[in-house]
Amino acid sequence: MKLKSTFFCLALLSFVPLRGDDRANILFIFADDWGWGDLSCHGHPYVKTPNIDRLAAEGTDFHRFTVASGVCSPSRTAVMTGHFPARYNIDGHFAWVPSNAKRNMPDWLSLDAPLLPRLLQQSGYATAHYGKWHLANNMIPDSPLPSDYGYDEYGAFNCAGEQIPVHEDSQRASAFIEKSAAAGKPFFVNLWLHEPHTPFHTVPKYEWRFRDMESEEDRIYASVLSHADDRIGDVLDALDHLGLTDNTLVIFSSDNGPARASGPTELKLMYDTATGAGWGIAAAKGITGGRKGYKSALFQGGINVPFIARWPGKVGAGEIDDRSLISAVDLLPTFCEIAGVKLPASYVPDGVSQVEALKGKGSRIREKPLYWKMGSAWPIPESRPYHWVSYAIVDQKWKLMANQGLDYFELYDIVGDPFEKVDRAKGEPEVVEQLLGKVNRWKATLPEKPTGDVFSEERKSL
Repeated sequence: MKLKSTFFCLALLSFVPLRGDDRANILFIFADDWGWGDLSCHGHPYVKTPNIDRLAAEGTDFHRFTVASGVCSPSRTAVMTGHFPARYNIDGHFAWVPSNAKRNMPDWLSLDAPLLPRLLQQSGYATAHYGKWHLANNMIPDSPLPSDYGYDEYGAFNCAGEQIPVHEDSQRASAFIEKSAAAGKPFFVNLWLHEPHTPFHTVPKYEWRFRDMESEEDRIYASVLSHADDRIGDVLDALDHLGLTDNTLVIFSSDNGPARASGPTELKLMYDTATGAGWGIAAAKGITGGRKGYKSALFQGGINVPFIARWPGKVGAGEIDDRSLISAVDLLPTFCEIAGVKLPASYVPDGVSQVEALKGKGSRIREKPLYWKMGSAWPIPESRPYHWVSYAIVDQKWKLMANQGLDYFELYDIVGDPFEKVDRAKGEPEVVEQLLGKVNRWKATLPEKPTGDVFSEERKSL
């Protein structure tokens, strides 16, 4: 097992307490493949999510949040580091070592990266992670454990070591919250849900809720989301019971858009080495609320996901924010500001603090550009017409998307046309040229290959 590396710029880390032990708690709920439309408060025709709906009723529903990739591991990297995942050559999901090597990826997120939980841990927060990890993989036994990244406690899957049963996440999170409260420490807890990723691990109680549905696939999908929503409710109830609700920022979001089979698929069981047996991709019925594309796409259907924030007295209750262009890379600086943690002088975040946006003072215009990079097919696949984009940029009101060779592109006014209905590339050649130039300059800053202590011993045998 790898030893914990020297803390990133520890000598430069300074802590500015806001309210001593009364600093706000942070609970970050990150679902897996949960589409923007997969909430009853977003109008889903049959999925019921009363506990997430409660967060929306008691907080603000941000409609313009985007993650940093169309797939899981890069999105999670952005949350952990506040950096675009391409800075670490993490452009896809962590798989077994030969696949990582083939795709020019490391085998895990570097312990030398700036890490959100480590920054909070060093400032006095109790830190914990429960649920999916996937910043390495359970098939890489010599990868670092979540505890090496700055968590006091964890229970996870898609990591080295023992795999937590997927449905125990909320129980363990609630216990940690109670323990932290008893110790008088503010807490930062990741609750990274398995749902609704495959395999779909159904439980009879939840299938019974939707027993009148004709489609078995729809019944499976609704049941796993309902089960996840109940577990979220369990943690919210724990906050209420402990009197912590008013001093806890709770955020619900998703790592990317919903998964979908590329064509007609038979419903059958599958087995995952981290989570066990369950139903396969045929039961993936997630929706995007009219956005183009699904998981693995850089169109909005793949990256514009739910983002609901509740913080009583700080975040407006029962409000919808369809203005603020918030990104996953903003979470590290945002959470650190809330926690009173001054970022190291040498750290240059790709995101910005969005505390003002959380408080209802966001802006429609994104001043600091956002970039995306991921491997995508070219020419455009007939069965997946929105999954060809390899590079994207959002700058001011514009979003440009381009293929791997940067010789085909589309341009959208992401402020006035958030559903990407009208391609403006032909009518705005100067904008296209300017944005392509920025993409090329950004590409030049990226490493050609991963470096550092980020490789499994298995690489030596390849």
